[in-house]
Amino acid sequence: IRAICAHNPFMQLLGVEPREMEKDRMVFALTLNDHLLNPYGIAHGGVLFSLADNTAGMAARGDGRSYVTLSSSFNFLRPGKAGDTIRAEAKVRRRGGATCYVNVDITDSAGELLASGNSVFFCIEK
Repeated sequence: IRAICAHNPFMQLLGVEPREMEKDRMVFALTLNDHLLNPYGIAHGGVLFSLADNTAGMAARGDGRSYVTLSSSFNFLRPGKAGDTIRAEAKVRRRGGATCYVNVDITDSAGELLASGNSVFFCIEK
């Protein structure tokens, strides 16, 4: 997983860092630097969603196969503040033959829930 992250230019652009890795569970973090904020000075929604999507996608890969996002539902609950290091935790809830259902929560450094969602991933390997 670390090698995959190291070769993902989009994750590098955002500053996403793997923190915890185990089968069917992944934790990534990033610091909300100025270039990741919207004009209101809070975390850009696209940054939060991208963090969630990358974290959930890597959790899906816990079975060693490759996946792409098929669908996602995501809720923004609180603003992320400049300079804070936020954390996304994703857990696989169900695996099928070709799909994988994953939940993800994003919290701030105080543990407050910023966003939450779920995704279905499609396996692109047989």
